[in-house]
Amino acid sequence: MTELFHGPDGKARCRWCGGAPEFLPYHDMEWGMPVGEDRRLFEKISLEGFQSGLSWRTILAKRENFRAAFRGFDFNEIARFTQDDVERLLADPGIIRHRGKIEAVINNARCAQAMVKQEGSLAAFFWRFEPSPAHCPEPQSASTSQESIAISKELKKRGWKFVGPTTIFAFMQAMGLINDHARGCAIREEAERARAAFRRPA
Repeated sequence: MTELFHGPDGKARCRWCGGAPEFLPYHDMEWGMPVGEDRRLFEKISLEGFQSGLSWRTILAKRENFRAAFRGFDFNEIARFTQDDVERLLADPGIIRHRGKIEAVINNARCAQAMVKQEGSLAAFFWRFEPSPAHCPEPQSASTSQESIAISKELKKRGWKFVGPTTIFAFMQAMGLINDHARGCAIREEAERARAAFRRPA
């Protein structure tokens, strides 16, 4: 089976982005592009946690609702959430109403604050795990990696929840820590150029 999909413009892309109309702009403009801003990183890791056991289409369709419910994923604000906020979120039909995942985001926001104090930023922590090109698996051939296992282990040690190796690998793909666009995908080179120009956080 081919790993490529041809979009309306005739360009070849990763096969998965042909699965739903909303996937195409996400694939072309976001997925695999390097991210160094802490709030966006926290949003991405939180949404990947919510996606666990569900389809990404479900999460993407509700993303604006998630952003509204979780204060734009400002982890300093989320860290102040109380049990009343948990109940508010459980009653919000616009998001995934899963108590464990909601409570994990609040817990992780507090862990993120501690990480910023220790590491300087979330970005500095995550980009420390960028694998060398020689150690990256063949694009779209894996669901975990040595790095996703290492990040997961370190996050769990620091108290984070819903950050298993598969979730973290999806996060690495989304934030551009690796370029997992398929070979032959028209966006792969764009992502690689963006990664080459990206200033890694110290």
